[in-house]
Amino acid sequence: MYNVLFVNMKKEKLPEYSRFQLALRNGQDRTEIWVAYQGIIYEVTDSRLWRKGQHYEHWAGQDLTEELDGDAPHTANVFERFKAVGQLL
Repeated sequence: MYNVLFVNMKKEKLPEYSRFQLALRNGQDRTEIWVAYQGIIYEVTDSRLWRKGQHYEHWAGQDLTEELDGDAPHTANVFERFKAVGQLL
């Protein structure tokens, strides 16, 4: 329950970005590398696992919610180590 409240409070204060704006942060078009999960956009630029905008079969610049909820070997807690930079419209 606490995590849900924290995320909701966090979402209210974050700037909003469209899917197009997120797609530009794919590791190819700009220096920032972003991914979205459950409506929150995370900055993953400094992660060695996201070099060139790819992490295994996942690509940056998109919403990974469905992909990660289906077959990721880790939990959503992995995003706790990344900075939330916005919310997805």
